[in-house]
Amino acid sequence: MSKRIAIIGGGYIGAELAKSLDGEAEVTLIEPRSHFVHAPAMIRAVVDPALIERALIPYDSLLKNGRVVRARASGVDEGGVSLDDGTRVEADVVVVATGSSNATPFKPEGDDIEALRAANRRIHDQLVAARSVGIVGAGAVGTELAGEIAHAMPDKKITLISGTARLFPTMPDKLGDGLARKLRVAGVEIILGTRAENLQSMTTPYAGGLTLSDGSTRDFDLIFPVVGSRASSGVLEALPGAQKSSANRIKVDGYMRPSSLPNVFAAGDVADAGDAMTIVAASRQLPWLTKTLKGLIAGKSIGEMKPYKPWGPKAPILVPLGPERGNSFLVLFTAGDLVTRMMKGKDLFVAKYNKTLNRT
Repeated sequence: MSKRIAIIGGGYIGAELAKSLDGEAEVTLIEPRSHFVHAPAMIRAVVDPALIERALIPYDSLLKNGRVVRARASGVDEGGVSLDDGTRVEADVVVVATGSSNATPFKPEGDDIEALRAANRRIHDQLVAARSVGIVGAGAVGTELAGEIAHAMPDKKITLISGTARLFPTMPDKLGDGLARKLRVAGVEIILGTRAENLQSMTTPYAGGLTLSDGSTRDFDLIFPVVGSRASSGVLEALPGAQKSSANRIKVDGYMRPSSLPNVFAAGDVADAGDAMTIVAASRQLPWLTKTLKGLIAGKSIGEMKPYKPWGPKAPILVPLGPERGNSFLVLFTAGDLVTRMMKGKDLFVAKYNKTLNRT
């Protein structure tokens, strides 16, 4: 009898996993949104709204044999998934890949894709009108956003504010130092080791003033709060033995199980498996998860298969500063403009994910 596999969340893990198992198991993808949201392209879409229609990809062509259920999971147990409309999806294996939240318009606040489109248009118009732009948070999203605005709108006065002493402090110095240098050449002011003390919103851009931890104050026509992602782990928190770590993530064992339920797995941003909350981390987890679930489908026990090995703290990272420039850390070396442009900056993997979801 075919295994019934329920996958909660249609992001970078969920969509590709569902596609890879389609036809080999009875696959149900549970996803409340009508479209896949390709987050890196949403950063560039702030300066180029025309990109948004390629960054928002419908799920309707993803599966040929399985089904996509447009609903939100309200609970998980050993027998399947309960949905917020009162129905259930019975399953032999459940994978929770509910991702994380970030500021608008990089990720939607809710499930309404049209509201995300409207937010993109509104914030783009605000950016066009702004003379001074403050970006609070210099992780990948904040740094890339500074680079995108500097490239597309070089007349803007951009200030990037980070509480860390340098950009990407957990990575080799060459990555962060090189990015900082390129941003400064592009006219971006970078304030390091200083926190914004009075953010009015953690999720939505706004106009106003900032008081910094060094006592200084700054006024901006537009402030982007980009202070890090928070895992969307609510459906996992009630599972027996589940434990939170940082950023709302849930700890998992060597087989990416978040609880004492042997047939429930977690992956991506929601799972603290030793990887950062990045698409690169998902790209490492996905083949392991696919192979492991195919083993279970074939009748193997979990103990017959190898446990997951995370990237660790020095995983690869690609940081474009617009379509032409950027730096990337590729484990053995730090690459510059050409490699970053060809690997990510030019297209931001837009074509790849449209192909993954069977859209041309």
